[in-house]
Amino acid sequence: MTHTHPALAPFPVVIEFDIGWSDMDSFDHVSNLEYFRYFQDARLNYISRTGWLDTKRELGLGPILKSTSATYRKPLKYPDHVWVGVRAAEVQVDRVTFEHKLVSRSWDAVACEGLATVVSYDYRSECKTALPERVRKVIEELEALIK
Repeated sequence: MTHTHPALAPFPVVIEFDIGWSDMDSFDHVSNLEYFRYFQDARLNYISRTGWLDTKRELGLGPILKSTSATYRKPLKYPDHVWVGVRAAEVQVDRVTFEHKLVSRSWDAVACEGLATVVSYDYRSECKTALPERVRKVIEELEALIK
């Protein structure tokens, strides 16, 4: 597994993309809302690898976002290329707290960090439920790759 910046070494899933002109706001930097989209894209890549989206289709047991936060370190501007790492910082019986880190090529530094708590949800019964065991197992395998 290769990473493009040392700050991303502890993250088993990293996505990369170019900042788009449309990501900018009237203050001449990337809108703070876009960072949450970047985090979501990385998190969904991670969640997809665990099979959690498959359990939603098959059993109605899927992820649902409980909370999310961001700490902005450096403003992003077009043009730039970024990498977003995601890892499971904490796994509980019915939820996973994901850590995100966004690195900017232009800054050669971390531009933003964030957390998101995702709850295991039974979409048929409309209530939280235990994390599917096969999802938990893949999370453990993904996280073991970077240790």
